[in-house]
Amino acid sequence: MASRGNMRSIDGNSVQSSNGQADQDAPIELSDADRELLRYKAGRGLLRALAAQAVLGLAAGLISWLVAGAEAGASALIGAGAYFIPNALFAMRLLMGLWSSRQASPFTFFLGELIKLGSAVLLLALAVYYANSWLVWPALLFGLVCVLKGYVLLLAFRRLP
Repeated sequence: MASRGNMRSIDGNSVQSSNGQADQDAPIELSDADRELLRYKAGRGLLRALAAQAVLGLAAGLISWLVAGAEAGASALIGAGAYFIPNALFAMRLLMGLWSSRQASPFTFFLGELIKLGSAVLLLALAVYYANSWLVWPALLFGLVCVLKGYVLLLAFRRLP
């Protein structure tokens, strides 16, 4: 077991041990303040990603409406919403998990991702079934792609978590 002097800091850099050597195999030990900071940054990153997706989805709807009319604008919003809604619900679930005292499980994360993607496919299928007579496919796909690539907006403004 490594002594406290051999621990790595939260940024992954090695801390020098008492004999001057860096110990790369020492476990990372987080204080309560470090854990709280990580929770805060993760939550802020999730909310930023959702905001960027919402902005790009609304922009896709507005652009489609201006270029091709109301049906195209509605189609773009349907495409954007088909992914944004399940993603927002999944993000809210992740945020609740950040503040709970339970340990996170990779299985529940991947199960949530599976449910999110299945819901998005279901919403798209329902949109095609119910709005097939007026749905504008290029606009729907434009809205979907804009929301899927919401992180590009964060990259452009250097706000990626």
